[in-house]
Amino acid sequence: MAAPKQQDLLNLAEKAVSIALKKGADEVEAFANRSLTSSVAIERGQIAKASRIIDNGLGIRAIANKSIGFSYTNVLENESAIEETVLRALSFARASRPDKEWRGLPAKKAYTPVNGTYDRRIVDLHSDDLLKVASAMLESAEMTDKRAFPVEGGAGASWLSAAVANSSGVGSVDEGTVVECSLATIGREGGEVTPECFEFNFERKYKIDPEWVGREAARLAVSALKPKQIDTQPMTVVFTQFALQQLLYFTLMRAVSADYVQRNQSALKNRVGKRIGSENVTIFDDGLLDDGIRTWKFDGEGVPQQKTLLIDRGVLHGFIYDNYTARKEGKESTGNGSRGGYLSTPSVDATNFHFLSGKMSAQELIGDLKDGLLVYSVQGAHTSNPVSCDFSVVATPAWRIKDGNIAYPVRAAMLAGNIFDVLRDVSGAANNERKVGQLVAPWMAVNNVKVIGK
Repeated sequence: MAAPKQQDLLNLAEKAVSIALKKGADEVEAFANRSLTSSVAIERGQIAKASRIIDNGLGIRAIANKSIGFSYTNVLENESAIEETVLRALSFARASRPDKEWRGLPAKKAYTPVNGTYDRRIVDLHSDDLLKVASAMLESAEMTDKRAFPVEGGAGASWLSAAVANSSGVGSVDEGTVVECSLATIGREGGEVTPECFEFNFERKYKIDPEWVGREAARLAVSALKPKQIDTQPMTVVFTQFALQQLLYFTLMRAVSADYVQRNQSALKNRVGKRIGSENVTIFDDGLLDDGIRTWKFDGEGVPQQKTLLIDRGVLHGFIYDNYTARKEGKESTGNGSRGGYLSTPSVDATNFHFLSGKMSAQELIGDLKDGLLVYSVQGAHTSNPVSCDFSVVATPAWRIKDGNIAYPVRAAMLAGNIFDVLRDVSGAANNERKVGQLVAPWMAVNNVKVIGK
C-alpha cells in the first residue's frame, strides 16, 4: 500500500471551508478521509479471494441561519465537484428548519499525542503477506484437531487518514493503521455439528498471531461437541469479552450517551452520583488509550479525544457528549462525536469503552466457582431494549463450570435480565484484558443471572 500525503487531505478540507464561506454559509465543517484496504477472504475452509479497496471522500456540513445541510462527494480531484457539494449542502440548509438548539461548531483546541496507532509495517504489507497469514490460520486449525472445520474468516490490513477543518479555526489531520485476522470454525463428529466458534486478532500495530487464532478457533469448536441440557436456574455467569461486548453495545453504551439521556431514552437520566453497579465496576471511555482500536487525536468534529470517567466503583459519574449535545447543556464535548467516514454527520458514540480489570487470572476466576456458566458469545443482543436495558439472549457457545473446572458444553441456554442487574452483581474481574470492537475488558463473573434451560 502507498499512503498519500496527510497534508493534501487537510488542504482539501480547508479549501472546502473557504469555498462554503464565500458562497454564504454562516458556518461550515469539512471532513475528508482516505483509506486503503487489502484483504484475503476464507470461505468453507479455503482461501477464496483477495481484494484491494481505495476509498476517498469529503463530507460538508453547512449552516445557514441555524439550519443545517449536509452533502458529500468521492470526487476529490475536481474543484468543481467540491464546489457543487458545497452548494448542495447550502441548498439543503436553506431548505431546512432552523434548529433552536444549535450553538455553533467547536473551536480549536490543543490535541494530546496518541501512541500505538500507526505502524509502517502494515502500510507496507502486500496481498502475498496476507495470504500467508490466512494460510497459517487454516494450517494451525487443521493441525489442532481434524474435527474442526473452518467456515469463514480472513486477513486484512488498512491505512486510514482523516482531516477535519471548520470555520471556527479547527484544522487537523491524523492517520492510523489496522491489521486483523479471524477464523470461525465448527466442530463435526458423528453427524453432530456445533455452533460457530470464533477467534481473532485486531490490532493497530503489526502484532497478530494467526497460528494462535487458528488453534483457538479449532479448540473452541471441538470443545463444544456433545453439549448437555441445563436446568432453568439463577447462576454465576462468566462472560468473555465477546459476550460482554454484544450485551453492552446495545444497552449500557447507549445509556451513557448524552443524546439518549436528553431524549429521555436512557434509564440513567438523573442518576449521576447514584450507585448503578458493584464496587468491581469502573469504566472509562478512553479515546487516548495506547493501541486502542478507536484511538485518534480528534473525533469526527475535530474535538480532542480524551479519557472520560463514566462509572467509578459502581457509581455513575457522567456521560459521553459530542459538540451538539454538550452545548445543549452548557458543557464541553468529551470528544465522542463519531462518524462513519465522510458519508455521515457526527453522532455520539463510545471510543474505547474500558472496563477496568481485576487481579485474578481467568483460571482463578473460574476456579473460585463451585457451579457456573462460561459464556463465550450470545445471539440476539440486538433485540435488547435500549431504554430499559432489558435483554434476552441465547448463550452459544457456553460451558458448564463445576467445582472450579470447565466440565462440559451447554446446549443453547438462554440468558434473561437487565444490564443494570448485571452491573450490580459483578462479583469479580480477571486480568486477561483484551480489545473486542469498542470494548476493552477482562472476563467478568456475574452472580444471579437467570439461565433458562430445558
